[in-house]
Amino acid sequence: MCRTVCEPDGMRLLVVEDDPSIAEPLRTGLERDGFEVNWVSTGADALTAEPADLVLLDLGLPDIDGSAVCRELRERSSVPIIVVTARGDEIDRVSLLELGADDYVVKPFGIRELTARVRAVLRRTQGAAPTEPDRTLVVGDLSIDQRTRKVSRAGTSIDLTPKEFALLAYLAAEPGTVLTREQIIHDVWDEHWWGPTKTLDVHIASLRKKVGAELIETIRGVGFTIPEPPDGR
Repeated sequence: MCRTVCEPDGMRLLVVEDDPSIAEPLRTGLERDGFEVNWVSTGADALTAEPADLVLLDLGLPDIDGSAVCRELRERSSVPIIVVTARGDEIDRVSLLELGADDYVVKPFGIRELTARVRAVLRRTQGAAPTEPDRTLVVGDLSIDQRTRKVSRAGTSIDLTPKEFALLAYLAAEPGTVLTREQIIHDVWDEHWWGPTKTLDVHIASLRKKVGAELIETIRGVGFTIPEPPDGR
């Protein structure tokens, strides 16, 4: 089941980087690790490139701001996006995650570090979810089909990013159970997650906008839960 994630052969990466001195060794290193790499140097080319399994997106592009490219890519598809940035403050990073990026890497970085991040994101977005992938979760009028990755509420389809889907499925698998922030970060993101914990709040806020604020309850000082519906369904 995890063949395409655990083994990079055949996995197509889109590298969006305008600096050849960075892009060339990056492409060489990723290809050496078994990935197929398509390199483009502008935001316009990124938006017209062939579909990829993951996008490595530099923010400092010459024609279109990388944040705008990230937003546009996310509106078009659920392709995993790793932002490559030299901007160090946390506000920038959280904003990027709000735009739909799945992860970020800060320059300078080593190819081994980057490859590890790529594999981790592919594993999280294309591998098995924390809950069983072959069943449909139903909590009240919320339905989550883990096989097709489709979500609906009261019959209305809801579009989610891969990370939003994983987070919602994780919470919905145990309705009524309070899951701590540490548990969620460990299981939905990565046990070695090194980003700000505010990332979780960003995704919770986005989910509430899409599925309904009342569906996800905050337990102050502990974590989050999706309450059991009154009829126990």
